[in-house]
Amino acid sequence: MAVLYGGGFLGPFGGSVVASVLPEIGADLSVGPAAAATSLTSYLLPFAACMLFSGTLGARWGRGRTVRIAYGVYAAASLLCVLAPTFVVFSAGRVLQGCANAFTTPLLMAALAAVTPRERLGRALGIFGACQAAGQASAPLVGGLAGEVTWRLAFVVLAVVAVGMGATGMPAATATGGEPARLRDALTARTLRIGGVALLGWGALGGLNFLVSFRADDVFTLNPTARGLVLTGFGVAGILTARRVGDVIDRLGAYRATLLGAVTGAALVCAVGAVPSVAVLSVAWFCAGVSAQFVLVGVNTAVLGSTEPGAAGAVSVVQALRFSGNAIAPLALTPVYAISPLAAFVIPAVLLVVLAPMLMPRR
Repeated sequence: MAVLYGGGFLGPFGGSVVASVLPEIGADLSVGPAAAATSLTSYLLPFAACMLFSGTLGARWGRGRTVRIAYGVYAAASLLCVLAPTFVVFSAGRVLQGCANAFTTPLLMAALAAVTPRERLGRALGIFGACQAAGQASAPLVGGLAGEVTWRLAFVVLAVVAVGMGATGMPAATATGGEPARLRDALTARTLRIGGVALLGWGALGGLNFLVSFRADDVFTLNPTARGLVLTGFGVAGILTARRVGDVIDRLGAYRATLLGAVTGAALVCAVGAVPSVAVLSVAWFCAGVSAQFVLVGVNTAVLGSTEPGAAGAVSVVQALRFSGNAIAPLALTPVYAISPLAAFVIPAVLLVVLAPMLMPRR
């Protein structure tokens, strides 16, 4: 079980490690801030696209073998980023990282659900969410600390973590569990609706860490390490609360818990974009991390707690849409931020609070 939980760390870590060092990456590779921000999208968009089918293919090929190969590719792609002489090569490495990671996350989650009693599924997914939050929390700080010397050191860390996870593999009892899924089993209306909530939730909460980094630099002139510490609060909140969030979801149900996270998260995002104090911003971003866990664990519980066939494929689709929100956010909101920083925070918050209740299935 510890191996399954540990595998949840790498996806958010790899996606967010550049968030606190975007100015340094841009300066080193001779591109502007908007171009540097696309390094988030270069990882997350192929990550999300491949996850539409990675759960299905991985279940057919064998979970253990697929996960080990994916970690090996991820390590090689991380080294490509370390050695990248140009932004184009760096972006290619990020694309490969995203594709490789798509073949680990959904298979790990499906294996976890297969060995967990349904009445305790929320707690198990809460712990998995805490591991993902640990990746989210540590990535900006590791990136910021590396940025004090060179941002490339962060990708050395990614390569080392991937090699370690690949060497560990998956427990034999869960590596091939579950029936191979068909893609049409995953692409149901219910799964797509849950995925839409995941897209909104992560795009409007965790996907805004780059905007928080921009605001911390532009308004409060924080250095890379300080920016990393501010961003780390979001993930630390998830680490501290994800298990309890899972317990609450087991009692309240996925629908009510997810909407609770959406409403409170939207209010906190608006506060992050408006407050004039870096201390208040840090507290609000920390609390937003708690709200994000209600959304994240809620949608995962809704899809993995279903009796419909093809759990690996279904959770793969939901996670694909979740990270699509994370990938789209920099492309959609960086131009908005250039015009009105406050609007860049308010617009996703409004979309989340209005659309999530319409999409989330009640059962």
